[in-house]
Amino acid sequence: MRHLLLLCACVVACDSTRETPPLPPADSFPAPAAGARYHGVFPGDTSGLENTITPARLAEYEGAAGLPAAWVYFSHEWGEGRAFPGAEVAWIAGQGKVPYIRLMLRSSTEQDLAEPLFTPDRIIAGDVDADLRRWARAARTAGTPILAEYGTEMNGEWFGWNGKWFGGGTLTGYGDPTAPDGPERFRDAYRHIIDLAREEGARNVGWVFHVNDGDYPAAAWNRFEAYYPGDAYVTWLAVSVYGAQTPQDGEWPRFRDGMDATYARLVALAPAKPVIVAEFGVTRDNPLGSQAAWADSALADLLGGRWPAVIGFSWWNEGWPNDDDPAHDTNMRVQDNAPLAAVFTARLTAAPALKGQYP
Repeated sequence: MRHLLLLCACVVACDSTRETPPLPPADSFPAPAAGARYHGVFPGDTSGLENTITPARLAEYEGAAGLPAAWVYFSHEWGEGRAFPGAEVAWIAGQGKVPYIRLMLRSSTEQDLAEPLFTPDRIIAGDVDADLRRWARAARTAGTPILAEYGTEMNGEWFGWNGKWFGGGTLTGYGDPTAPDGPERFRDAYRHIIDLAREEGARNVGWVFHVNDGDYPAAAWNRFEAYYPGDAYVTWLAVSVYGAQTPQDGEWPRFRDGMDATYARLVALAPAKPVIVAEFGVTRDNPLGSQAAWADSALADLLGGRWPAVIGFSWWNEGWPNDDDPAHDTNMRVQDNAPLAAVFTARLTAAPALKGQYP
């Protein structure tokens, strides 16, 4: 998800190659039940911070939505600490839910600039191996299934791991001379992270490849397919599909349109993999449309089987300020809009295949 910030950009380039070692045994994250769909959430507040989830905020969302969440999604910001988020994982698992960790290897939450510290080249070179191995050992000893993703929405230039910042579409600076360097570096960095986790025995972690519903920049080299680590590494595919993100947005994108275009590409990329909508949402208070109506249409399609490989979805339940005027604040929180809560309760409770516990 892109919070709308205007920041400077820089470019970092580094030549490196890496030979992929043989894979350790496959991950043991449990498969979804046949025919089931699952409901998850990011239970945020109104600060715009993505790593401050609490049981109380989760309970507020679940009470408004009418169904428990099967997984709880949150960010682990490495700029604030590299230790495994054991406290969050413990309370989420203690409620019978799957912790879903957005592994944000970035030195700050600023957007639209290259990540200066946790670069793909440094990950590939092993410069953060010690921290990654400690993280993986803690994940293994947590004793619960965990979902994790590195490189959220990697085909979006707002994040510092997007290929734009590390070679873009050039072919001669890294690795395979037929593959664009930026996506290839990302791919190898993600493989390296998963290799280390498996070597440390963290096979309870299911790894997610999470794309944005549009490629930005809209260049052939930046198509999300070029970033894919491969079926041997990835457990689930995921996508973010948002409507208007601020009350001032001048467009009102439909969920169906973003999902239709992306779904076909995801299924073609990995036909055997489950797909989830890891993030979706739309703000309240935009004059172009109704938040409740947007969500009702999205949920109807998700629960109606329009996209058969989709096994679950999680609403981005957060608000944040965009400037000094509170009237411009984004608010996607279900508990803050009674018509939106009514839509969720009606749709979620009427879907017999939808589960509030995984698997």
